[in-house]
Amino acid sequence: MQDPSTVFTRLDISAGTVAAGQTPVAPSAVGPADAEVVRLLRDLVASQQRTTELLGEVAGLLSQQQRQRAAELKAWKDANPDLSRSCRLAAESLARVHTEFLGSIAREARENGEDFADSEYALGEFIDRYGPRLAHFNGVLQLFSQLGGPAPAANSQSGD
Repeated sequence: MQDPSTVFTRLDISAGTVAAGQTPVAPSAVGPADAEVVRLLRDLVASQQRTTELLGEVAGLLSQQQRQRAAELKAWKDANPDLSRSCRLAAESLARVHTEFLGSIAREARENGEDFADSEYALGEFIDRYGPRLAHFNGVLQLFSQLGGPAPAANSQSGD
């Protein structure tokens, strides 16, 4: 049986390219196994091209949705400048509180890490105590940050 690496080092799949000093090989001179490899490689390239096209379409749709969301957020901020400013100030204040809160959770996790590894109850107690509060806190902070943050530039997305 032939080593697969030798097949790929000897096979030229380009139809019109001939290296210097070589004579062109007619397509009919290619053996059935080589023809199958060439066909599979062409199928693979065609499949990759289609995948690239589909990924381009998905990226375009996501970009369009992002631009629409940014435009809606800008319109809301323009219609509610005082509320937007209040949200920005609230986000700044809550960000400091959030940092302190995360610090206290991290300290407790570090101090009780061995207990968490040994006791499912201790770990569950820790998660029950801080998990929901942290999740809600993150949601509120994110909302204030989005509503109070600077309006995204309308031309920041390009490439359409």
